[in-house]
Amino acid sequence: MSTHTYIIAEDEPLLLQALATQVAQQWPDARCVATASNGIEALEAAAKYDPDVAFLDVRMPQCDGLEAARQLCLTAHPPLIVFVTAYDTYALQAFDTEAIDYLLKPVDAERLARCIERLKSRLRHTGDEPPIAKLADRITRLLDNGVGSKEKLRYVRAGAGTTVKLIPIQEVLWFEVQDKYITVATREGDSVIRISLRDLLAQLDAKMFWQVHRGTVVNSQHIDLAKRDELGHLTLKLKGRKEELPVSRQFAHLFKQM
Repeated sequence: MSTHTYIIAEDEPLLLQALATQVAQQWPDARCVATASNGIEALEAAAKYDPDVAFLDVRMPQCDGLEAARQLCLTAHPPLIVFVTAYDTYALQAFDTEAIDYLLKPVDAERLARCIERLKSRLRHTGDEPPIAKLADRITRLLDNGVGSKEKLRYVRAGAGTTVKLIPIQEVLWFEVQDKYITVATREGDSVIRISLRDLLAQLDAKMFWQVHRGTVVNSQHIDLAKRDELGHLTLKLKGRKEELPVSRQFAHLFKQM
């Protein structure tokens, strides 16, 4: 029996290494033939190694996981696709089919085991696969519907030395722009991420996260109190922290009822 092969595409090196280790442990009779840090590299690796399975991060630079999957589905021997994502989206149920699977970060060992069993079953019954063009059409519809732009963050990946810290989005108290970085504040302390505020806002749930200043976005669920001084300046205090965050006049209307 031939050994099944797979590729893994993930733009965060430490998360890529972690997933590669997990898959290798749970699927020892399969072989990882290549890893990639973006969708372009994933397509190049697939063309070179013709893998049976592709684990694709949904959000990657140059070419994201959805577009890479669409192009892979149009090849002569398309791999089975597993999306790996740190984002919630209404389309996850659409991914959860017999043809396309998904894993949420951080990857749960039990969920990965079920995914691998599904992959093994599909690989044993390749003759039962639906026309692959249907999969490409399905992903094209997801892209046309703006799935990537509608995904909302579930975790923040923050660097801390040589490690990557995954912070559940509900634990974030506020984000604050600091030069080229953004500080992520939680009850336990601060971390930093490198992303523009514009890109960050596009990934946040606007009902939960409110911009209160030019460079500050707060988690409304953690607002402890809002107060005005004698000059009418508004400040916020978040649960679990002593700092007071200023609110600019532009956003003061958010707190009229508080």
